Amino acid sequence: MRATFRLSEACIDAISILSAQLGIKQKSVFDHLMEDARALMNAARELEHTEFASHQRIQKTFVISRRSLSFLDMISSEHNAPRDALVENSVRRLLPIIANERKNHEKRKELSAQISNHFERGKTLLSMAEEALDQDDPIVNKLETAMSVYQNALDEITSFIERGKIIEEFKGE
Repeated sequence: MRATFRLSEACIDAISILSAQLGIKQKSVFDHLMEDARALMNAARELEHTEFASHQRIQKTFVISRRSLSFLDMISSEHNAPRDALVENSVRRLLPIIANERKNHEKRKELSAQISNHFERGKTLLSMAEEALDQDDPIVNKLETAMSVYQNALDEITSFIERGKIIEEFKGE
């Protein structure tokens, strides 16, 4: 189903980041957040006496499961809490995860540079082996195979880090 919410830009960004970093669809992020009924009820109780400011909110439509939307609507009406505020509050609970993921992203970037340097040294070693031995030599063949696998791993690491760049600009709230 499609559901439209009025959320802060930071909340929308957080949903996108979580989806990208975890390799899941945004719908799955909503499902995980909305189907935790106890956490959703706690969020609703917190919001019972809070006024939800609607300024600086962006209208955004998300695909969300019928079950998640049902939970959200039920808890929203039971506790007289705006759906948008419940979503916002639920996402806010995940901000520490994003902060931790940002730290890990920086560590991954550092390791990626070291891995890349290591790969270059491996290519140099392969060239030396090719010069010293015949092209059909078993050592050269095994080293070529290893370097091919290493290249694939390095490409995947680089791709993962590239996808994670979205987290670098995230400011949160």
